[in-house]
Amino acid sequence: MAARPPLPPFNLETAVQKVRMAEDAWNSRDPERVALAYTPESRWRNRSEFFAGRAAIVTFLKRKWSQELEYRLIKELWAFHDNRIAVRFQYEYYDAAGAWFRAYGNEQWEFDPQGLMQRREASINDVRITEQQRKFRWAAGARPPDHPGLTALGL
Repeated sequence: MAARPPLPPFNLETAVQKVRMAEDAWNSRDPERVALAYTPESRWRNRSEFFAGRAAIVTFLKRKWSQELEYRLIKELWAFHDNRIAVRFQYEYYDAAGAWFRAYGNEQWEFDPQGLMQRREASINDVRITEQQRKFRWAAGARPPDHPGLTALGL
């Protein structure tokens, strides 16, 4: 299996890089691309769902992005140690009824020696917002380099 640098153990620079790479992949809304960052047996907890494996990740993400429309995500490093990274994140989306939401969450990540995520645990809460309250307004895809992160946005 090909390595996914940066590899553990992480330092501040490589942990920040890993977080931004994950953010960019998720903002692509390409389930197959995202799944390649995880081990074939990767274990997930996402809210109240538990599953494992790349096929389950792809299925989950396809369902997620069919319901969370115009998804835009920002991740921020919270802490790191050896082969683990903790992030806080927020994302905005609207649902089929046109209601806008901002999701607030935390993730804990554990990586194998090849830099693939072998464990992901996510706790997430959704808060309804108005369209005018949105802060993530870039075009679909990766967040532009000059777009502020969570802390700079006061979030």
